[in-house]
Amino acid sequence: MPMASIGSSGRCVALALAVAICTGMGGSAASDGASTPPAIAAASSLNPALTEVAEAFARQYGSQVRLSYGASGNIARQIMQGAPFELFMSADEEHVLTVVQGGFTRGEEVLYAQGHLALFVPRRSALLADAGLEDLAEAVADGRLRRLAIANPEHAPYGRAARELLQHRALWDRVRDKLVMGESVSQATQFAASGSVDAGIVSYSSALSPARAGRGTALLLPPDGYRPLRHRMVLLRNAGTVAHHFFDFMTSRAAQVILARHGFALP
Repeated sequence: MPMASIGSSGRCVALALAVAICTGMGGSAASDGASTPPAIAAASSLNPALTEVAEAFARQYGSQVRLSYGASGNIARQIMQGAPFELFMSADEEHVLTVVQGGFTRGEEVLYAQGHLALFVPRRSALLADAGLEDLAEAVADGRLRRLAIANPEHAPYGRAARELLQHRALWDRVRDKLVMGESVSQATQFAASGSVDAGIVSYSSALSPARAGRGTALLLPPDGYRPLRHRMVLLRNAGTVAHHFFDFMTSRAAQVILARHGFALP
């Protein structure tokens, strides 16, 4: 990520909001006869766990889905602007409720996982990884902390949770001028894993991604100090048969086992 994309206020210029990928294993077209697999909008913290879930779904149903990842708030805004998604999988409940109240959904929303914050400290960082963030506080005082990555709290639930945690530890005002904000929690984790920042407070699932293996230390943070990250999903009003099946599959044991392996707590 070019450093020119980081503004003086610590915010990152928005990248492409969602990256659509087609997953699955040689399945047929959508089961309701559609020629294009349904587009599923998902919080970026779900990548790569959801990719693996989609592969398991394709094996069972012979159908594929297209996964588009981004910050939950940005996805909600896209849906209300007419984006042709069939299922919204948020990293929180608030943005799902916004879409529901706007009349863009069908059926009941469902809790499918709960996320957690993690501290990611890249290799060769001057900071120590500790769950109490004591060394982070000391690093602010002694000048070792130059930049700290989080997702943008304005539209990323994990960024909002990171802000709440830092406020709870009386660190928010002390680190605000050192923040590098990713457009999503995945981007914030990329900043941390690349070593371009001293540490990142990100999602535990993103920190555990195989893409980060060997690039630093990921430490699960205690859940006190921030509101629970209750991941909720809802079908959108144009959802077809395959999207309905994928919605149901997300609560199956097969999908839940995959999510748990990627660092999510089960509902």
